Amino acid sequence: MSSGFFLPLMNLVGKIGLGIVVMLVLIATVGPFFIAPEQVTFQDLDRSFDPPSWAHPMGLDENGRDILARVVYGARVSLTVGVIVVAISSLVGMLLGLVSGYVGGWVDRFISGFWFNVFLAFPGILLAIATVAFLGASLVNLILALCVIGWVGYARLIRAQVLKVREYDFVTAARALGASNARILLWHILPNAVQPLIVQASLGMAGAILAEASLSFLGLGIPPPTPSWGAMLSDARTHFASGWHMTVFPAGMITLTVLGFNLLGDGLRERLDPKQRPR
Repeated sequence: MSSGFFLPLMNLVGKIGLGIVVMLVLIATVGPFFIAPEQVTFQDLDRSFDPPSWAHPMGLDENGRDILARVVYGARVSLTVGVIVVAISSLVGMLLGLVSGYVGGWVDRFISGFWFNVFLAFPGILLAIATVAFLGASLVNLILALCVIGWVGYARLIRAQVLKVREYDFVTAARALGASNARILLWHILPNAVQPLIVQASLGMAGAILAEASLSFLGLGIPPPTPSWGAMLSDARTHFASGWHMTVFPAGMITLTVLGFNLLGDGLRERLDPKQRPR
C-alpha cells in the first residue's frame, strides 16, 4: 500500500468530511451521556409537539419524547449498522474478487459472469425489502439484507484491480521465485489493489446508512422503541403541520451523515490516486 495513505488528507473537501465523521462518532459514543442524557423512552404526553426550547433544543415528538435524545441514540444505531455492513460486505467482496481475478478461467466466469450478474439483476433496495420482509424486522436481519446487496460492488472493484496488478513485473518475479499463490495474493497483489476499496468503503458507509434509514422509514428496520432516524421520519410524516421539528432534525442528521462520508470518500480518492492530485 502506498505510504500516501498514512499522510494527512491534503484537500479541504476531505478535511471537512473527516471532521463531520469524527463529530458524528463522538455524538454516537459520548452523546448519550453528555449531550442528551434523558431516556429516549421517557414520555410527557402533556407536552406533545412542543417546539425547540432551552430545555429541549430539538423539541418533543407526538408522544412527548425528547427528539435530541432520540437523534443522538439514532446516530449510534446508524453508525453501528453502517460499520458492520461495510465490514462484512467488503470482506466477502474482497475474498471473492481476489479469487475471481487471480484464478481466472471457469472460476472467474462462474463468480463474475454468473453470481455478479444474478445479484446485479435485482434492484438493490427491493432485494433488501424482500429479505427483511421474509425474515422479519430486526437488527440482525437488517444488517443481513444490506450485506446481501452490498458485497457485489466491492467484489467487482477488487476483481478489476487484481486483473491489472497480477500482470505487473513484481508479481511475475514472485511467481518465478516459487512464491505460493497465497503469498502472492496477500503480500503482493492485495496491498496494491486495496486502495480503491478504502474509498469505496467510505462511500459505502453513506449508502448503508441511507439504506438503513429507508428501510426503517418503511417499517422494515429496527423495531421500536429503539430510535432510528428513518423511523422518526416515518412517525413525523403525518405531523408536519403540528410538529415541523420532528421532520427537520432527523432529516438533517441523515443529510449531514451522508454528506460527511461522501466528502471523506472524495478526499481519500484524491489522496490515494496520484492522477487526481493537484499539480
